[in-house]
Amino acid sequence: MDIYTIIFLALAVFIFLRLRNVLGQRTGNERPPYDRAARNVVQGAQDNNVVPMPGAVIDQKPVAPPAEVAPPTDRWKGIAEPGTALAQGLDGIAARDSSFDPRHFLSGARSAYEMIVLAFANGDRRALRDLLSSEVSESFDAAIRDREKQEQKTETRFVSIDKAEIVGAEARDRSAQLTVRFVSQMISVTRDKTGTIVDGNPDKVADITDVWTFARDTTSRDPNWKLVGTGSGH
Repeated sequence: MDIYTIIFLALAVFIFLRLRNVLGQRTGNERPPYDRAARNVVQGAQDNNVVPMPGAVIDQKPVAPPAEVAPPTDRWKGIAEPGTALAQGLDGIAARDSSFDPRHFLSGARSAYEMIVLAFANGDRRALRDLLSSEVSESFDAAIRDREKQEQKTETRFVSIDKAEIVGAEARDRSAQLTVRFVSQMISVTRDKTGTIVDGNPDKVADITDVWTFARDTTSRDPNWKLVGTGSGH
């Protein structure tokens, strides 16, 4: 051996001895590495230093269902007083039909009222067919037939519709019913085949009050209301 080989061997032996003193020797009786996570799982230990991951839910109480929001007491302002039978009836209809708007209904009812009165005066059964229930349609048709049998004609002209107000509301089974009082002014006259006036006055404006009931099936996609009852008011 040359001098360099001897030096390298001595250096290797020195390093080996140093590592042995630092690391020690395995004898087979060493304790396994400390596994903190495993120890907590087995023993159910709690670690107050654990930081929850973002989004984790810890001890969260069950979320209570949102409280049902009561309708405002003035929801029918201008239509019905709170606590009245009319307001309760409107509530019942709105509960069955969330799109129900009494003001929109009244606007349509005014138009329907004028259309029905004029169609009846003119004997226009086709115009009446889609606006009346079967019972009312039969009643109107009978009156028109009687007028035709006597060869009479009626002329009616609206001067104004002064008021249209809901006076009754009811939700019954699948049907919603609304009763409306109409106050109007019109001129109406009926003449026979010779032109002789048998009823009314062509020069007089008459004050008319009608109380009509409209209904619709709340389970139907058809949004139209039909006239189901007529009467006169005082």
